[in-house]
Amino acid sequence: MTDTRGGAVLVTGASSGIGAAIAAAVAKAGWRVVCSARRLDKLAEQVKAIGAAATSVSLDVRDKQSVTTLLERIPAGWREIDVLVNCAGHDIGGRQRFDLGSMNDWADTLNSNLLGTMRVTHAVVPGMLQRGRGHIVNMSSVYALEAHAGSSSYCASKYGINGFSKAILDDYRNQGVRVTQILPGVARTDFSDTRWSGDRSKVDAFYASIPVVLEPEDIARAVLFAIEQPRHVIIADIVMVAGS
Repeated sequence: MTDTRGGAVLVTGASSGIGAAIAAAVAKAGWRVVCSARRLDKLAEQVKAIGAAATSVSLDVRDKQSVTTLLERIPAGWREIDVLVNCAGHDIGGRQRFDLGSMNDWADTLNSNLLGTMRVTHAVVPGMLQRGRGHIVNMSSVYALEAHAGSSSYCASKYGINGFSKAILDDYRNQGVRVTQILPGVARTDFSDTRWSGDRSKVDAFYASIPVVLEPEDIARAVLFAIEQPRHVIIADIVMVAGS
């Protein structure tokens, strides 16, 4: 196993869904976890549920100031980030034809999913390089590998994460910083609630149309598998699909 267990893991988008499951899983496995997100009330609930192994910091990955001040706002003693899990993102306005959607929604999807991942990585990775160790885990999607109608901006953001992950993997190889991309299929989270602004009829119909879906805990186990490999082992990509 890696010798950094017990170090600090920063999880973006940790207030719900996959991010919350990852935060809980890494804490249970013996890591300390910095939970970050915009929704402070949800973050407080998450940290309370995890206990002393967790702390929280507000973070809007779309906002340059929020990201550039991130490390200084993390409590002292938690700022040396051993693992960064970029999990924040959304698909607001998605699942409709490109011209029928809002350019504001499409731009915000790219700003959150792709540029947000790049911003936070840019803020955290210098410390990893200085210490000679670190691990960046980027939450992508099978939609980074195959495009589908109604998902133009979401696919663009995930294709971008795919390229970004592969490029920085090459940037940091043999410098002590590992890079992993997780590419899950459909998972049962509140992601779809956000996409359709809480329209339960659309959310229920969406999940009813898919026989088997992933659970957030499935994806959290994949993250743990990647980060707990020996330091010379890089799990570059994990593609996850549901089946019975």
